[in-house]
Amino acid sequence: MAFKTNLPAASCPALASYGVIAVSGPDASKFLQAQLMNDVLALAPGHWHWSGWLTPKGRVIALLALLRLADDRFLLLVPDHPVAALKAALQRFVFRSKLALDDATGWIAAAGPHHATPAPDRFEGGPAPPLALDMGDPAHPRTLWLLPVGDPALAPADAALDQRWLATDLAYGLPRLPEDQREAWTPQMLSLGRLAAFSLRKGCYPGQEIVARTHYLGQAKRELVRILGEGLAPGQGLKAGDAAVGTLVCATADGREGLAVLTAGEHPALAVDGRPCRLAGLNEGLARQP
Repeated sequence: MAFKTNLPAASCPALASYGVIAVSGPDASKFLQAQLMNDVLALAPGHWHWSGWLTPKGRVIALLALLRLADDRFLLLVPDHPVAALKAALQRFVFRSKLALDDATGWIAAAGPHHATPAPDRFEGGPAPPLALDMGDPAHPRTLWLLPVGDPALAPADAALDQRWLATDLAYGLPRLPEDQREAWTPQMLSLGRLAAFSLRKGCYPGQEIVARTHYLGQAKRELVRILGEGLAPGQGLKAGDAAVGTLVCATADGREGLAVLTAGEHPALAVDGRPCRLAGLNEGLARQP
């Protein structure tokens, strides 16, 4: 039975920073299992999880949500990374695999009215649009919609709403990687275990050896933290007194909130470019059980 949304007209502004890639075909699951850092074969149709694509040195190229529409059909929901470039990069590894990578121009990511899903890792609808994903929590309900082009519920992108969505992502501990922060951080540095975004039990994938070694040897000395301050921007260094202790990974447009990779331990009197800043707790809406 088709998913009936009953969404009011123009109630879902498109999220300009999110793109979608479709992967389909007999070898789709095998290909994604070999390329992405989470366990694709453990993902049942109708479910989604956080995942990502790494360099051979274990650095995050792109962070994404992977949706399994059917045994042989998937969607990659990708924030911030141009989907045409990511698709072209993945295409180089297809070789003789029987699958199709598509820009999925028929799917538009949008922010719309809250819709309760059966569970945080389940999406409502499918395999055709519309789909609804829970991207919030009871205290901060939020739904991401994947709608077909031309759906009357779609509204043009709204820059202010995009910024609010970004701020909420950061408060939930979801790193939003600008171009200059790609291929800079391991999953552990970005605390992606908190999102259950990578697997230590599946077979090989690019960067898997680095991820596993870091985990089993206990070498993760840095972690992702939420920073509040003024004038925050990606790439800025954090200091505790005279000691360099971290780097800003991403920040809101107003520069008042960001996520930083910080060395583990207590760091009193944090500052960015001489301006004091402080740590804040992460909200739980996007966290997942491993």
